[in-house]
Amino acid sequence: MPQLSCKVNFMQNFKIILITFIISILLLGCQTVKEKTDSIVEKENEKLSKFIGKSSSELQMELGNPDEDFKNEKGNLELVYNTKKYLIPCERRFEINSDNIVIGFVSNGCF
Repeated sequence: MPQLSCKVNFMQNFKIILITFIISILLLGCQTVKEKTDSIVEKENEKLSKFIGKSSSELQMELGNPDEDFKNEKGNLELVYNTKKYLIPCERRFEINSDNIVIGFVSNGCF
């Protein structure tokens, strides 16, 4: 009987080690995805930040005509550019002040 007890203990310990190993791999994978996503968002923000302080015509020369434009609640013009990558919609909004200068942007779903 002691031999059977030893096998049961070994199997229980092996299961615990295996489960711990699998959970560790999953957690490390999630961290890697988060780091890659953060890096992509940072690059997107750097790319769009170059338009801050530029004229709306410079923005449109680079990105083309917007898909939508409207006045926001502050009375500023917003230019909206919509694209898709891998069937994931991407929206970039630029806020333009009364002097036709880009003063802000928002990017959603873009990578």
